[in-house]
Amino acid sequence: MPRFNLFRKLVVFNLILLIPIVVLYFYSNKTSTNVLATELTRSHTNQLIFFQDQINTNVGLLALWPNLLLQDPDISNLKHIWTYNKHLNFEQIKLMRRIQSKLNIQQSSADFVSQILIYSPSLRRVVSVNDVKEYDEQELLSSLRTKGWQVTAQDDGSYLFKIMSTPSPYLADPFDHNLVIEVQFSSQNIEKMLDEFKRDGRRDPFYYHADTGYLIYNRTADRELARQLVEHLDMSDGLPIKNEIVNIENNKYMVHVALSDTLGWYLVDYLPLSEVMSPIQRSNRLFYSSVIALLLMSLVTAYMLYAQVQVPLKQLIRGFNRLKNEDYTVRLEPKGHSEFSFVFRRFNSMVEQIQELFEHVYLEKIHVREARLKQLQSQINPHFFYNCFSFISSMAKLQDTRAVIAMSQNLASYFRYTTRQEKEWVTVWEEMEFVRNYLEIQKLRKKRLDYTIELPEELYSWLIPRILIQPIVENAIIHGVEQKAGAGLIRITGKVEQGQATMTVEDNGRGMSESEMEALGRQMAQPMDEEMGCGLWNVHQRMVLRYGNGAGVRLSRSELGGLRVDLIWSEANVLRRASDDRSLTG
Repeated sequence: MPRFNLFRKLVVFNLILLIPIVVLYFYSNKTSTNVLATELTRSHTNQLIFFQDQINTNVGLLALWPNLLLQDPDISNLKHIWTYNKHLNFEQIKLMRRIQSKLNIQQSSADFVSQILIYSPSLRRVVSVNDVKEYDEQELLSSLRTKGWQVTAQDDGSYLFKIMSTPSPYLADPFDHNLVIEVQFSSQNIEKMLDEFKRDGRRDPFYYHADTGYLIYNRTADRELARQLVEHLDMSDGLPIKNEIVNIENNKYMVHVALSDTLGWYLVDYLPLSEVMSPIQRSNRLFYSSVIALLLMSLVTAYMLYAQVQVPLKQLIRGFNRLKNEDYTVRLEPKGHSEFSFVFRRFNSMVEQIQELFEHVYLEKIHVREARLKQLQSQINPHFFYNCFSFISSMAKLQDTRAVIAMSQNLASYFRYTTRQEKEWVTVWEEMEFVRNYLEIQKLRKKRLDYTIELPEELYSWLIPRILIQPIVENAIIHGVEQKAGAGLIRITGKVEQGQATMTVEDNGRGMSESEMEALGRQMAQPMDEEMGCGLWNVHQRMVLRYGNGAGVRLSRSELGGLRVDLIWSEANVLRRASDDRSLTG
């Protein structure tokens, strides 16, 4: 048989077809995913930069206010007041009112809700839109020593941003300044812009200050997730723009970071990678499911071709090989109504005809063999007659009438059975009566011989060919009992199980070795040979041809000490074989 059958070839062919498709799709999908990730990163980065620019613009405008206010005449007049009084005079009060009005206008012009404070060290007062009051000199001194925007955490969770500006920025002592302007705003302004930024379709943007660890969230942010993201981000490189993939509890996030040059805070926005990849993953699952379904369909198709074409061909080839090896019992089982079913039925019909032809030829050969056997028996019969008549003469001289009568009756029955030719098939009862006559004759001649016959009642009505058991009994006496001194015993038993009969002939003679039984068994299974003996082989071949391959002669050791011969046949084949024989002889 070929090394690769049709099924394997079809499977390999389908795999070869599908592998390039899967590889190309995988490459295309990977390229598309990379392009999508690049474009998505670029888009988010540009949006973060744009929003950061808005924050920087608003904060930058607030940082310019001190320089603008210093140009105002009323505010500039504060620089020239050097006298401290516990209570302000009327002119000073009018000046404060004008300054407050201008501060209110300036504060209202910005997008951020902010506050402007003007410190006058000489008056020891701070001016705001709503009040003019004294201030803490130590707090002012501490704020002046910090450059740029300062951040202070508030009790309500927000942060206060402030920046200090003086006409002479290089003087550290507040008493060396004649004017200090402070601009401050709350982180709630940034929260408001983050909410607007989120409403445009972003996720949960937030601000992060690396030095202090402060975080500014939008109002609906996942604060715990934001803190975890910050812990996994590496801000040590100081890059103004970063894009990272962060893994938190087996969930991957695409994180985009933009640094504010004005405030020094990082704007962080993130997107769950699963949401980005879910459409692609669904498309992948759909494609791979389609490929698997296509592969399964191709496997089913290949299997159907294999089962419908190659399997029947292999069965047909095996059938012809068995037929070539002279096994004419081979049959092919047709299934369905395909072309191979028709071929199988024609094959079975052909083999059956060949088998019947060979069986007819074998039957004719057996008939010829049996004719030769009868011829040999006719040559032996005079000697058998001589021995029997000699026994009768001896018993008559001894006036043993009972022995003479017994010998005469058994001898008459024996020859009446052997010379009757009107029917080929007899019942087991008739055959066993013939065997009993033969054993009685042998028992009269050999006093040391004894026998037992134990058969079930149902077996007596079965049909068997004539003179089938007697040759086995004769072999047991001649080649078994007579070859051993002492009392001889022949035991004939039988049984019927599940429609199959077994008749056993045993003796207590010299028996046979295992090698001799194996050689005799092989000899009985071989085709007819002119030099082959007639006894067991003839019985075995007659049973095989009349009852099928399951029937025949089986040899084994007997518990009596000699040889055990089992004759096995099936009841289902008796009538058919008998009718076949009648059709042959008719």
